[in-house]
Amino acid sequence: MNASSRVKQRRRGVDLERAILEDTWAELVEHGYAGLTMEGAASRAGTSRSVLARRWPDRFSLAIAAIRHHMAQHPLSVADSGDLRTELLEYLNRACRRVPVVAVAFSLLASEHSPGATRSLQELRALLAGGEERVMAAILQRAVGRGEIDSEKLVPAVETLLADLFRYHAIMKLSAPSPALRKTWVDAIFLPIVRAT
Repeated sequence: MNASSRVKQRRRGVDLERAILEDTWAELVEHGYAGLTMEGAASRAGTSRSVLARRWPDRFSLAIAAIRHHMAQHPLSVADSGDLRTELLEYLNRACRRVPVVAVAFSLLASEHSPGATRSLQELRALLAGGEERVMAAILQRAVGRGEIDSEKLVPAVETLLADLFRYHAIMKLSAPSPALRKTWVDAIFLPIVRAT
């Protein structure tokens, strides 16, 4: 549905906010933070700048909200399958859907920020890393409980190894690792380190 047809619809509350955040995300992906304007996001969402300003005081807070919204649409949570390898591959598969966030975050961090942005930047860093750490910790603890992992091998550098490999690839190549590469990370690197013997 294009912006002109959306103008005819009277959206309010949650529906309007969702549309604005999704269209702001699309603007960020296409133009980066430097190309994001309140007017452009409003136009794309088929609303006015004043409507955006009532919810977000500036484009920085709007961008943060759009990133949060996009990440919420692509959760990293992995259900208990009873098998560590299956859960690790599912985790990496889910993480691939968030790779566009890396490019957007870089464009945001590289641009000039509003005077009060320091706290929001810290929140963004925590948002980008925090979810990964909680999900991976849950996967590994389940595997310890099933006897698949030796808990003594889970030193901090090992606990974050898969997430670190993924993050490095996403940052350096701005693309998701292939399924074959993800399997190599799990089968040839991670599992041999942590398997209970």
